[in-house]
Amino acid sequence: MKTIEEMVAQGQAKLTRKAAGMTTAYNAAKERAITNYNLTPFNATMKANYGSGVRDATYHPPDPGKWARNFAAKVG
Repeated sequence: MKTIEEMVAQGQAKLTRKAAGMTTAYNAAKERAITNYNLTPFNATMKANYGSGVRDATYHPPDPGKWARNFAAKVG
């Protein structure tokens, strides 16, 4: 069985590797989200505001160090 320190190190490394891909996936999903929202019965103003908000949104990737500290505190 792994120690808590080993689990923390493994999880932190995995999150660090995935961070760039998470940003790319978020940005790629923006237009898909807008397209799907436009299929709803909301009015044109709401749809335009949603689209503008999604396009202007900035993704903030997770902090692997913070994740590691919180995980260790929860399971330790």
